[in-house]
Amino acid sequence: MKNDRYSDLESTNPNNWRGVFYVNKKDKRMVVPKRAPAYGWTLNFGNPYSYVLIVLFFGALIAYTLLS
Repeated sequence: MKNDRYSDLESTNPNNWRGVFYVNKKDKRMVVPKRAPAYGWTLNFGNPYSYVLIVLFFGALIAYTLLS
């Protein structure tokens, strides 16, 4: 529970936001709530797995477009 509380505090820290992008290598979560949680969730670009997810998403989109 302590880690969840720490992570929530980190996601609201303005120093971890680069415009609309959340970048925090210490935060192990790949998906974090936006500054205003009512607006949903965003990727943690400090986590390398978020880039893998983006590449897979666009790869699937391109494959679907080319094969259909």
